[in-house]
This record gives sequence, structure tokens and C-alpha cells, in this order.
Amino acid sequence: MIQLSSTAIGELKRLQKKHLPNGKLRIEVDASGCKGLAYQMQFARSPQPGDQVFDCEDIQVVVDSTSVKYITGLTLDYTEDLMGGGFRFYNPNAVETCSCGHSFAIASH
Repeated sequence: MIQLSSTAIGELKRLQKKHLPNGKLRIEVDASGCKGLAYQMQFARSPQPGDQVFDCEDIQVVVDSTSVKYITGLTLDYTEDLMGGGFRFYNPNAVETCSCGHSFAIASH
């Protein structure tokens, strides 16, 4: 299961309207970044075969079958502060994260 904070939902709705109305949020994990795995996000028109779809209020989150094992239980938040804003990933599977917050490692990787 994937969860979105209310601030993440608000920002995603704003971006969705601007970039791809009625699009779905695709979250993927790629083998990259300084910790070995990195989050990727984009809007997609529709799920692909094998994708899992999570309904989070008015946002559908699509995750491919490979990535889902790394981010089950993930909470996506959005913050704005004096030091800069952006999406924040809170992943219970991550044992180590990079200072940028977009790269992480898991115990078995």
C-alpha cells in the first residue's frame, strides 16, 4: 500500500492539472543514485500490464511489479519551507537514505 499526505495530494493535483489531466502518478524505483536505488515519479496515461494501482483520494498511484517490493508502505509527503520544498519519501523498507532524500538502500540490496 502507498499513502499520500494531504499536502502531497494538493501538489500532485496541481501538477496533474498542469501536465496531464486525468493522468496517474507512476512511482518507480531504479538502480541508481548514491545509495543504490532511486525514486522516479512521472504522470502516465494508464497502467501497464502487471502494474499495481493504489487509490489515494483523487490520485491513482501506479507502481510496476519490480518496484512495489521496495516501496510497499511508502508515504509520500510534500513540504515547503525556507530551505526549499519538494516531495519527501518516507519508506519503511529503507535502511539508509541519501541527503537528497531520493536515493535509498534496503537491507537485502
